[in-house]
Amino acid sequence: MSARPLRSSTKPFLSSLAIGFALAWLGSSAAGDPPAGKTGLPGVFSKETPETLADLQTIQNHVRELCKKLIPCTVGIRIGPSQGSGVIIDKEGHVLTAGHVSGTPGQNVTLILHDGKEVKGKTLGHNKDIDSGLIQITDKGPFPFVDMGSSAGLKKGQWCMVLGHPAGYKAGRPPVVRLGRVLDHGMLLIRTDCTLLGGDSGGPLFDMEGKVIGINSRINNPLTVNIHVPVDTYRDTWDRLAKGETWGGKISPKVGAAYMGVELDPDAKDCRIRLVAPGSPAEKAGLRADDIVTMCDGKKINNMQELAALIGQKNPGVELAMQVRRGSEAITLKITLGKRPA
Repeated sequence: MSARPLRSSTKPFLSSLAIGFALAWLGSSAAGDPPAGKTGLPGVFSKETPETLADLQTIQNHVRELCKKLIPCTVGIRIGPSQGSGVIIDKEGHVLTAGHVSGTPGQNVTLILHDGKEVKGKTLGHNKDIDSGLIQITDKGPFPFVDMGSSAGLKKGQWCMVLGHPAGYKAGRPPVVRLGRVLDHGMLLIRTDCTLLGGDSGGPLFDMEGKVIGINSRINNPLTVNIHVPVDTYRDTWDRLAKGETWGGKISPKVGAAYMGVELDPDAKDCRIRLVAPGSPAEKAGLRADDIVTMCDGKKINNMQELAALIGQKNPGVELAMQVRRGSEAITLKITLGKRPA
């Protein structure tokens, strides 16, 4: 199932009809914790679903105002025959994008502004482990930019919006706007139900205050398997990215190459799964978020450190029996470990 991306016009706004269709599927998919209210935001963004026509109009007006600032900062990226998206985040003309969009450092880049104007740039650093990339505009500015927010404090159900150039930049069409909700989040990825297409990779994920909280990374079906790089990783690795370093994608023998594809809850006293990566061995085995691992490979598991240590000693291709507690049920699953992805 997928929904058609909502398009912004040359005077960026979302029509009441378009936003109504968007909310019909957003409300049904935003399960989990209720979204936390934020100072300065209209009250509708603290509701699980909009309740009245006035709520829809409030959302429309808020998005319209945000787009006046966010659309000019969202760019199309062209490197050779490849296209993607990005977002300008400072007056120096640094552009956050996905690592698979920026690719090798030192490449010449054409960046397409929202009004069709083209400027030149160079690719900088690339973290292959998490798919983050950085580009520097080399033409003289000034250029509009937006602030980086924080991805650490995101909540399930929190409203968000994506901008980008689905199917690549199209003359006369500014960046396309889509609304959604945060479904899962962690240090390695954010998952939302914002509709994405090829060409959106590298585009920004915003909170409803208009701050960048993630970068579009992996686009897939169904609708709820859209993955974004958390913005905090750009801040944490900024010096390496700005220097044009490339790293990741190779596994140190000390770490081990076996891969499960889960993020565990560091605050839990037991071994609770916080997030299951789409397409991972864990997902294929039937593991779910909030499952509690109690046994693995015949060994009792008391906490996340014990499971991580056990998996770290295994090789890709090994099949393990795993027992989990799911609510009141005890379930035994078989998982075949994969190779840690680049």
